[in-house]
Amino acid sequence: MLTVDAGQRGSSTRARVGYWWFALTAAAIAVFAPLPYLTESLRGLSGDEGGIAANYVDRRAAIQAAFDVHVIFGGLAMQLSPVQFVARLRAAAPRVHRTCGRVVFASIGLAGVAGAVLSTTNLAGPIGTAGFGALAVLWAGFAVMALRAIRRGDVDAHRGWVIRTFALTYAAVTLRLWLGLLIGVQVGAAGVAEQLAFDRAYAVVPFLCWVPNVIVAELYLRRRSAIR
Repeated sequence: MLTVDAGQRGSSTRARVGYWWFALTAAAIAVFAPLPYLTESLRGLSGDEGGIAANYVDRRAAIQAAFDVHVIFGGLAMQLSPVQFVARLRAAAPRVHRTCGRVVFASIGLAGVAGAVLSTTNLAGPIGTAGFGALAVLWAGFAVMALRAIRRGDVDAHRGWVIRTFALTYAAVTLRLWLGLLIGVQVGAAGVAEQLAFDRAYAVVPFLCWVPNVIVAELYLRRRSAIR
């Protein structure tokens, strides 16, 4: 009996640590990633750092609008998504949970469509179009599946699709983590120039930023299903 209780406490502690890791890193990216684009023009940013800002500064107005929509609503979805996993909030304030869910769903829809548009003009070329395009379509598609499941009253399926959706939302975090790691290894260990290191890293992150996330989500869902 003591062994079971200790195992449960350990599992609960790991769950809390995991939740706060996801919540805090998601909040950080949701705030700090869009901030430069909300406080300064693409022209100014492209002069300072090049990279993504430089890629969009001379694009037509529709592409720049899609970029703004993706940054703003993707950030909003990232900020609010962890709130949906708080069981106490779901139980104590179901209306808040539903309202927040609708905002997240709408934000993912807008950011996903914008992401699909932007995938055709990304820095990674055809690989980026395939990787980021698939991410955008699956992101919106998973959100639709979550909505359909809860509308037919299938709570378990709804939670599964919400977890899968968040795995794709979290790609905004893992993209930056992978970029930092891959650039750091190239620059620090091999002495590669920083711009070349960025270009090489950005060529693989269109898939690397989200495929492992989905695999982890599926493994988690299977494990949770097996222990019921």
